[in-house]
Amino acid sequence: MKVAIVGSGYVGLVTGACFAEVGIEVMCVDVDKKKIENLQNGIIPIFEPGLEEMVRRNSAKGRLQFTTSLHEALQNCEVLFIAVGTPSDKDGSADLRYVLSVARECGKNIKDYLLIVTKSTVPVGTAQKVRQAVQEELEIRGVNIPFDIASNPEFLKEGAAIDDFLKPDRIVVGLDSPEAEERMKRLYKPFTLNGHPIIFMDIVSAELTKYAANAMLATKISFMNDMANLSEIVGADINMVRKGIGSDSRIGNKFIYPGIGYGGSCFPKDVKALIHTAEGFNYKLRVLKAVEEVNQDQKSLLFHKISKYFKGDLKGKTIALWGLSFKPQTDDMREAPSLVIIKKLIESGAKVKAYDPVAMKEAQRILGDTIAYSDEQYGALVDADCLVLVTEWPEFKFPNFDIVKKLMSKPVVFDGRNIYEIAEMKRNGFDYFCVGVDTTK
Repeated sequence: MKVAIVGSGYVGLVTGACFAEVGIEVMCVDVDKKKIENLQNGIIPIFEPGLEEMVRRNSAKGRLQFTTSLHEALQNCEVLFIAVGTPSDKDGSADLRYVLSVARECGKNIKDYLLIVTKSTVPVGTAQKVRQAVQEELEIRGVNIPFDIASNPEFLKEGAAIDDFLKPDRIVVGLDSPEAEERMKRLYKPFTLNGHPIIFMDIVSAELTKYAANAMLATKISFMNDMANLSEIVGADINMVRKGIGSDSRIGNKFIYPGIGYGGSCFPKDVKALIHTAEGFNYKLRVLKAVEEVNQDQKSLLFHKISKYFKGDLKGKTIALWGLSFKPQTDDMREAPSLVIIKKLIESGAKVKAYDPVAMKEAQRILGDTIAYSDEQYGALVDADCLVLVTEWPEFKFPNFDIVKKLMSKPVVFDGRNIYEIAEMKRNGFDYFCVGVDTTK
């Protein structure tokens, strides 16, 4: 079976590599010539554990190819996936220009029946717009070539995307024709044979399912951060509260860790897009609006704690930052809490020196020389007035606190992910602040 995937970013590349891994012939398409040249040479544009090796392995076996030509990719293609970006517009709506551009190119180039599948996260009604764009181009050509549209949203966690794709909790497919269902069944047979369920539904429901899933997870995060802030005020320990409610099987222990807000390419964008979709139907998603507001406020939490500690005077202070990516196991800094913290620190006259295991290049692209960078984690601590833990990378969890204390001008730690034990930090002579616990007692 041959498939084409348009868009060789995070979703497209992971999808293509994983399909190739189970024996499907895949051609990935992207308009970025440099990216395609790099991919042809085994150089991938993102950091994702295991992806580089998988791309190289399947490219060497000829199952995974890369091109800038959609016309070439469509030759003998049975299923085409649209996996291009859908960034947020200023009003929170999803920008569909790239999705519809691909749809129009399909309409200009297809010769035989084709199943066109939206893999990008798109709002309700996008499939109909894709169908219309393809049909308009066919009418301009004066031909009547059959095609179908389907929705197959991704549910990939950055840092665990390979495992999520190869061992999915479920595969969601929205479609409206028997031919489309037959092709998607064949495509996903290697996965369903291993016991991973495929759920067929109508297209609109599939489009909404992706947003609803991310919105639910974002809601859990913001709810817990609200509870963390309340815990700190009333004198409770949010870590104990988390254990207490996480043992309830109806709630579970995932996405209930307090911290400094969610970021990345999915939750912020998808929450905004779902709110905007509802407003388009004259309905207000009040809970989700509150979720977004809590998240935005939470990203500033550590800055306010730092400012309070230094009595509002941060001018000339050196702040060490551990972690820049929005979460571990990725170099993605989209909507990362680190960006909010850094911006506020710089505006207050502080100097920032940062370290991240994989996101340094991305940070330099975004932040330039507005902050200083360290080649290793302890280097960021030299003469620092405080350490701010932003991303809970494994290598940060058990540092040598004797070295930390010796390098810093003052032993102060602001832990945005609650990875250190309060009692241990105090024993080691640190002024320690975390989320959801009043550590000054």
